Amino acid sequence: MAFVIRNIRVVWLAIVLLASCSHGNAFAQSDPLPSWNDGAARKAITDFVARVTTQGGADFVPPAERIATFDNDGTLWTEQPVYFQLAFAIDRVKAMAPQHPDWKARQPFNALLERNPKALAATGEKGLLQIVAATHAGMTTDAFANSVRDWLATSRHPRFNRPYDSLVYQPMLELLAFLRANGFKTFVVSGGGVEFMRPWMERVYGIPPEQVVGSSGIVKFQIGVDGKPTLMKQAKLEFVDDGPGKPVGINRFIGRRPILAFGNSDGDLEMLQWTAAGSGLRLAGIVHHTDAEREYAYDRQSKIGRLDKALDAAAAGGWIVVDMKRDWKEVFPPPMTAGAKGTKP
Repeated sequence: MAFVIRNIRVVWLAIVLLASCSHGNAFAQSDPLPSWNDGAARKAITDFVARVTTQGGADFVPPAERIATFDNDGTLWTEQPVYFQLAFAIDRVKAMAPQHPDWKARQPFNALLERNPKALAATGEKGLLQIVAATHAGMTTDAFANSVRDWLATSRHPRFNRPYDSLVYQPMLELLAFLRANGFKTFVVSGGGVEFMRPWMERVYGIPPEQVVGSSGIVKFQIGVDGKPTLMKQAKLEFVDDGPGKPVGINRFIGRRPILAFGNSDGDLEMLQWTAAGSGLRLAGIVHHTDAEREYAYDRQSKIGRLDKALDAAAAGGWIVVDMKRDWKEVFPPPMTAGAKGTKP
């Protein structure tokens, strides 16, 4: 019986991986978005892709111009109860606190050390970036990447008791794969730290490091004590890729305006506006967190991932609003496939 169960698990894993394959196959082609319920959101996506990829059609877009950008926190993976990068930084703050007594009177450090989740949430992504800048100075980029990988391998989400990188959205994994199978180039454009995201995104999303745009700190080239060149992280922010910074980051690092963009919060508003304002057919989408049972339900009043102005803009502009509870059959991948879903674009 154990042998049979193991083989069933292997077959199921193979099916899931095939469904996420970026090169397309009979299974994926018959149902490219199996975790999406039939409805307006799914139809809008598939119709859009069909129109921009139909050679000779009025809305055809050459493959080189099929750029799709996605926010990360709350759009591709869970962002509650705090941004995951903040959870990663907490351990270092606690370890370093004795050497920084001034943190007791400074936010966001005081909120973290006093375990005040409301005050910590109120600092938002800017607070996260302050913590990251203060706690990772003097570390090489390679050492930092290794610390991120180690944390993901050992840490668990406080509610779901699963690795953080398993709390990615199965429907969005399918959407990424569907787009790549149709000649799109997929990018992450996030307010999170770019060096926090790059070590794992190719494995999980199939998005390589060069297609990840995020907030960044100053990095300095220097020769180490062993005579080898290194890149050292400095305690100073260089670029904040959030809000109006997102279209600036797209212009700076991608160089093409997206024809499709997805976000979930007011921090994504400007990216969605920038995408929708381009010429030709465009698709702007929002993931609306409405499922408290399977994930979380929040929008206008949330300190994390607030969706207020962008929700109004979506209604006014005819953007897609994906209702998590209504539009998704599944939220997360099966636990046994977590962290093994991505395929190269």
